Amino acid sequence: MTDLRREFEQAAADIQRLGMRPDNDTLLKLYALYKQGSEGDLKRTQPGFFDFVGTAKHEAWAQLSGVPQDEAMRRYIALVQQLLA
Repeated sequence: MTDLRREFEQAAADIQRLGMRPDNDTLLKLYALYKQGSEGDLKRTQPGFFDFVGTAKHEAWAQLSGVPQDEAMRRYIALVQQLLA
């Protein structure tokens, strides 16, 4: 396991101990960066019309299409560190 992958997984664990819930935009960024960093480009179909949360997550992740997984991991780690500071 690479150092970057270890830091990424540690950041995912650290975000669970965050004192207060981030705003929805930040949560979507965290979700999208985590998914891009762990799975790569979005390969799923868009959720149904009335699944508003699923659609928002889908769109946030889709915006990161083409971003390398290593870069997404670095951005995720930086965002988590910023939130914990």
